[in-house]
Amino acid sequence: MNLNKIFKNKKVLITGHTGFKGSWLTVLLLELKANVVGVSIDAKKYSHYSALNLKKKIIDLRADITDLKKMDKIIKKHKPDFIFHLAAQSLILKSYSEPLNTWKTNVIGTLNLVEILKSLKKKCYAVIITSDKCYLNVEKNEGYKETDRLGGLDPYSASKASAELVVASQIKSFIGTNHKVRIATARAGNVIGGGDWSDNRIIPDYIKSIKRKKRLKIRSPNSTRPWQHVLEPLYGYLELAAALKFKKNIHGQSFNFGPEKYANKTVLEVIKEMKKNLLVGNWKIVKTAKNKGKEAKLLHLNCSKAKKILKWKSILNFKETIKMVANWYEYYYKNPKSVENKTISQIKEYQNLRNSK
Repeated sequence: MNLNKIFKNKKVLITGHTGFKGSWLTVLLLELKANVVGVSIDAKKYSHYSALNLKKKIIDLRADITDLKKMDKIIKKHKPDFIFHLAAQSLILKSYSEPLNTWKTNVIGTLNLVEILKSLKKKCYAVIITSDKCYLNVEKNEGYKETDRLGGLDPYSASKASAELVVASQIKSFIGTNHKVRIATARAGNVIGGGDWSDNRIIPDYIKSIKRKKRLKIRSPNSTRPWQHVLEPLYGYLELAAALKFKKNIHGQSFNFGPEKYANKTVLEVIKEMKKNLLVGNWKIVKTAKNKGKEAKLLHLNCSKAKKILKWKSILNFKETIKMVANWYEYYYKNPKSVENKTISQIKEYQNLRNSK
């Protein structure tokens, strides 16, 4: 689909726009000439969003997704054509220390949004982003399909599975197929890219260790993940939103967005590839407390549905992905005040590559 034509001059609301994925999506939509309204609970001073100085280019709002009245007021005032719901507590380890906040943000926040959507009187197409962790992970080699069982043993994964159930229930019970609002959920794998400074994420932790001249502590060196550059699933979200507008039968469905299986690499392989590009950094493997902060060792998504219906596919291989990430951080430390240039140039580079394939 011609995304430029679809999103140009359209009002697009993003929840969680100040986060890592949200900031990249904001820039991407601005490049598509969309009018962006961002809603987040806060904006950290040390973040990709702040470095890009995006608040001067969009309508930048502060609100907690769990505040139903405030969110209702914002959405009905700005009347968005599209909504991308990214606001979440997105860290597995943090979900162990803050389970109540995790459940409240990920489940009640999502419920609030759908409650507002069902009362809208205008056409609106919403993509609600959950996670690949929403599947009950039984460590199988085959990729999880959208029809596989949902579940989760940790608070984060369970809350994301619950968010999926909330959306499905609300659509089935209240919205139906004749409503002006259409909704779909998106499940993406482990996303990496420049500008991620989150704690307890392998690449941000590696970059920070280099800056501090300390050895990176790796707790699960052999865990595999479907690593993908942030632009890969973001394009999937855009394609899904466009499909919601033109294909009525997409309403209420869920879609996986992940890399090809050969992109599944271990944590240690990721770090080694980063060092090949940056030529600096050291690490050591450490043990974690038994049963605390346990993460699945094997995880992969089957994305055949997105390929067939949305004509979307991952286009970057593992080495290309890591190279883009490493180049962004290398540029940042040399030119911290012009990081916007690097972010936009990588978007254009990716767009050209996607258009050529």
